[in-house]
Formats: sequence, C-alpha cells, structure tokens
Amino acid sequence: MRIWIDLSAPAHPVVFRPLVQRLRAAGHEVEVTARDFAQTLELARLAGIDALPVGAHGGRSAGGKLRSLAGRSTALWRWARSRPRFDLAAAHGSNDLPIVARALRVPAVDLFDYEWATFQHMIGCRLARRVIVPDAIPPERLRRYGAGPRKLRRYPGLKEEYFLHDFEPDPGILERVGADPARIVVVLRTPPTAALYHRVHNPVYADLLDRLGSDPGVHAVVLPRLREQADELRRLALPSVIVPEHAVDGPSLVSASDLVISAGGSMNREAVALGVPVYTTFQGRMGGVDEKLLREGRLRRLERASDVEIRHRDRSAPRLRRDPQLIVDLLLGTLDPANQETPGVPTDPDA
Repeated sequence: MRIWIDLSAPAHPVVFRPLVQRLRAAGHEVEVTARDFAQTLELARLAGIDALPVGAHGGRSAGGKLRSLAGRSTALWRWARSRPRFDLAAAHGSNDLPIVARALRVPAVDLFDYEWATFQHMIGCRLARRVIVPDAIPPERLRRYGAGPRKLRRYPGLKEEYFLHDFEPDPGILERVGADPARIVVVLRTPPTAALYHRVHNPVYADLLDRLGSDPGVHAVVLPRLREQADELRRLALPSVIVPEHAVDGPSLVSASDLVISAGGSMNREAVALGVPVYTTFQGRMGGVDEKLLREGRLRRLERASDVEIRHRDRSAPRLRRDPQLIVDLLLGTLDPANQETPGVPTDPDA
C-alpha cells in the first residue's frame, strides 16, 4: 500500500515517527511531505524522517493563511499527481492534505487533539474519510465539523503516550543546549502567536521571563516558535535564559527538565506523558484533553508568574506507555468500512 503523510507543524515529526517506522516495517511504501514552518524540517531530520519540503506558513493574518492554503495545496496537488497513486493519506490537523486528497480521490485521515481550531476542522473533518481523536474530546463537539459516528474513531489516553512509547532520552541533552543540571532546569515554550485560535493577550509569559531570566539558581531553556520570537529573546539578554540556535530533541529536553511551562499543547502533554511537572499558560478555550488533565491534576493552569513552584522535581514519577500499533490499525482501518470498532490496547506503567 502507498501512504502519504504530511507534516505541517513542529510537533508532527514526533507524532508520526513511530507510525512511519511501523508502516514501513509492515511493507507499506510511505512518502512524507512537510511544510517549512518553524522547526518542522529540522525536527523531521532529527526524527529520521526524509521529508520533502513543500510550502510555508501563511503568517498571522487570515488572508495570509488563506493564500498559503491555496498556494501550498496547489503545490501538493502537483507533486502528488506526479507520483504513483496513493492508497491513503494522513496528517495531524493539516488543511492542505485533505483538500488535495479529496481532489485526487485518495482517502484521507485527519488526526488532532484540540477541537476548537474551527477553521482547520471545518476543512479537515468534512473532507477526510476518517477522523481520529483522543477519547477525552466529547463527540458532540465534533458533529458540527461533519465528524459523526461513522467517521469518528477515538483512542484512550494522550497521543504522546503512544508516540513516546519507545522513547529513551538523550543523556547529553542539557550539555548540548548549555544548561547546568545543578540548576533548576525549566523548559519554557513561547505562546503560539501565529495561531488564529490564540488571539488573547498572554501577560504571564513576559512575567515568567522576568522572574526566571534573572534567577541564578535557574536555567530557563526557551523554545521559540518563530524566528522573530528568538530574536526578541536574544535581545533581552537575560542571564538565566538559554535560546537554542537550532531545533532540539524536545522530548529529551522535557525529560531532563524539572518543570515545563507552555502556552501550547503538545509539549505540555509530552511532559505529562513523561512524568514531568507542567503548567499551562494557554489563554484560549480549553480543549477536552486539557480539561481532563486539569481535573486529574496532571496539568496545572498558571495565571500569575508568582505562583510557579520552582524546585528540583521528583524523578520517580511513573510513565504510561501505550502501543502505537493501535493508531496504525486505526489509520489502516480507514480502508475497511466494516471496521466500526476501536480495538483495546494494553498499557504498561513504567517507573
């Protein structure tokens, strides 16, 4: 079977790495495209994924995003049309792939774990043959996007528990980024300012930089999403802030840290999956996954920088690993209309 996977954001190489490996090991031919956005291409190389760069991000404005959508979809259509026909296409929250797959009559799978990106889901859910999400997202929230019971498949837990199933951290990651393990290491992810669903002002981020950036007992490794964010951080020249020059192994950095603070979603959930204390500074509408994590106390909401508990963490917290074969089976099941059940999956807590 020929399968096309599209990576459109920095989290996606981590998401699809084990899926690509398993699909190829099972004898499927997999081709990967990637949008040149933030660190997506660098992280794909780190994950061992040979991805073809196609298109770039459209910027902050709705008009820019629409122009980018049209231009990248056209480029992907030309590329995919020139290849031997694909049997299946998959992406995590991509707008472009579902459009092109529908135009070429290739069955598409839309995966995501945040349900309030309305524009994205109005396209992806309606055009995809199958929609795959965590079971923490209430199904009724997805019906307006066209993801009804026949199309929707749900899996237990966090996607990161599957995609980090075989993850073992790089023991030299702190030295590589210049962080001192004797200090309290905090990983700070900048707000997703280019996202349409995140327009609310986020004052906590600036206050965190002020508090952490001058604390001699802390090394705050800040991972910017955009080049202008990195440039701004370097101009501040805060003594306890480290801004890596290149993309880094995010899961290894999270695993080595004492605390993670992020306004986004994927890195927060990586921290939860790896047993690392984590705060969210997200100011938009909470999705079902984060609502559940907040209820369970596995994620904490940060409203004031002064509320952060800065200390070395207890490293005995267990990990929950889930077999990514479940996600692979859900992908491949897209071509079997009779497959209406979501199979169970064994888990094994690993301390």
